Amino acid sequence: MIATYKKYKFLFKIPGGTSRGILHEKNSWFLILKNNSKVGVGECSVINGLSVDDPSKIESKLDWICLNINIDPSLLFKELIDFPAIAFGLEMALKAVDSEKENVLFPSAFTNGKNSIPINGLVWMGDIDFMKSQVALKLSEGYKCLKLKIGALDFDKEYSLLKSIRDNYSASELEIRLDANGAYSYKDSLRILNKLSELNIHSIEQPIKAGQIKQMSELCISSPIPIALDEELIGINSIEDKIKLIEEIKPQYIILKPSLIGGFKSSEEWINILPKKTKYWVTSALESNVGLSAISQWVYTLNCSLPQGLGTGSLFSNNFSSPLSIKNAKLHYNKNNNWNIKI
Repeated sequence: MIATYKKYKFLFKIPGGTSRGILHEKNSWFLILKNNSKVGVGECSVINGLSVDDPSKIESKLDWICLNINIDPSLLFKELIDFPAIAFGLEMALKAVDSEKENVLFPSAFTNGKNSIPINGLVWMGDIDFMKSQVALKLSEGYKCLKLKIGALDFDKEYSLLKSIRDNYSASELEIRLDANGAYSYKDSLRILNKLSELNIHSIEQPIKAGQIKQMSELCISSPIPIALDEELIGINSIEDKIKLIEEIKPQYIILKPSLIGGFKSSEEWINILPKKTKYWVTSALESNVGLSAISQWVYTLNCSLPQGLGTGSLFSNNFSSPLSIKNAKLHYNKNNNWNIKI
């Protein structure tokens, strides 16, 4: 088997605002495996400031993978313990090169076009008028679950926006998820969560920064809004450490992003150690349609009924054409639409 890789820069149609800053572009590295006539492509999607993959070492690590692609795969993955995005790209590429149909890693009723995946609408952070326009657009597209990025603007303004949404749509009509990306201090967080609870919020992701285990545990006990761990999972690799984190914090939800936590196998380890009362859903980490398709196919096999965070394929102006499409707040795979991966 022969391995090569190529870097590709994706451009956002509209800048993506979070409490960590504004995203205009992002890079992915595509690992390309060739085994006789078969080709498999895996995406290594890296978000600066969030992914633990060291940007200065990504290509040297990919060089090593390409040079050693034919050794025992377990040794390859061991080498990538601190590079979860590359580990996921390798896992994806190995599965793709062994697949019978191009880029169909998990054949199912989803990839046959017979079923779809419910997804949430994503509303980026911006000024209030911008966020209002995004909300109106998502509602017009039929979304019954919205995820809003919060934490960078004045809280009273953000609260006013959320209240205006809730005043027009009850909790039974519209599920509101919030993602603070660790924007709040522990000191302010409970006050903010108590205020937000007036609006029947489904959940809030990572209200405080990751690494504050005791404080996050206390919030999960005292918060009137269910808390979802996101960044908290990044860099936790062993099953023992995963079990310890869940037992210490006892979150109501966890969010799985395969590119940030090491791929399908690592994500399934998280799922398998969860107590019954802790639920999960899966979101993309700004992958192109290559990575998004692989994640979506895998998600379908999990039979998770919650809306997933997989509606990000339209964010880039230069994404690849693929069988993925969104209709009525559901992600579809149209097997009659061809891939056009130009790297």
